[in-house]
Amino acid sequence: MSLGNDNSTWCHPAGTLAADGWDCVIGDSLVGWAHTGLRTATLAPGQSIELALDGHEAVIVPLSGGPVAVVVTGPDGVALSLDLTGRGGVFDGPTDVAYAPPGWLLHLSAPEGQGAGPGVRVAVCLASTGPTDIPPHRLSAQQVPVELRGAGIASREVRNFGVPGVLDAGRIIACEVITPAGNWSSWPPHKHDTERPGIEAELEEIYWFETRTIDARGADPVGYQRVYGTDERPIDVLAEVRTGDVVLVPHGWHGPAVAAPDADLYYLNVMAGPGPARAWLICDDPAHAWVRETWPELATDPRLPLAPPLP
Repeated sequence: MSLGNDNSTWCHPAGTLAADGWDCVIGDSLVGWAHTGLRTATLAPGQSIELALDGHEAVIVPLSGGPVAVVVTGPDGVALSLDLTGRGGVFDGPTDVAYAPPGWLLHLSAPEGQGAGPGVRVAVCLASTGPTDIPPHRLSAQQVPVELRGAGIASREVRNFGVPGVLDAGRIIACEVITPAGNWSSWPPHKHDTERPGIEAELEEIYWFETRTIDARGADPVGYQRVYGTDERPIDVLAEVRTGDVVLVPHGWHGPAVAAPDADLYYLNVMAGPGPARAWLICDDPAHAWVRETWPELATDPRLPLAPPLP
């Protein structure tokens, strides 16, 4: 019986990684972590926060509220505005996002005055990368592909705003997943921890969670996350997660991410690795890979997508 013996290393409850004005700071200062990062911030109207990207590229993702004033300043001192409209919350549909290359200075603020909202929560997804000639740019919410993945109780919604072919970037891969109450995602369990060209990519992965009760009586919406390894590379995570919690996946099979029967589950994924190609290549746990063969016989959960399609 697994008891999540590695939870203390790879699971970080909301608030435990707060630093320097950020609600959450994930990066290479964490032991065993090297390629990806994540920062989240809550900004009241008129508040701002800065981040020097140095050797990291960034994707800025509004979580709730808006607009978000985004200014990126290059090594030559030239500033560029990439303001984002934002959204009511992560369960309200896709959002516009912005990309900033390494070596630039990132300035985020919540506007105040007429037309300003009540403030914002924003995430900055990060990946270590070398110099790049990719310029800062913005992707509108209407440009974000929404994929309905899986079937039956493995149905989930994937918003692919930061994947190859959608967002131009050096190494970073990012997306967000909505799992309706009672469903499983990250299923079947899969891994991407060994570089095998054309078959599997070596990628670290961050899961940053939010939960939402589906009933006014719900007081403690939770979800669950599983990560397990092999005899050669063991890892044992079995975590109960709530809004703002983080689970890191350095290697191993990960899945399922389970939404409790009374709560919808959201997670923001950030991936990157040392390999030469920016690619999401995975292999399923052979014990559960057969599950994919059943999907053509099952209907997609009719609750998806949870938010109406954008015009």
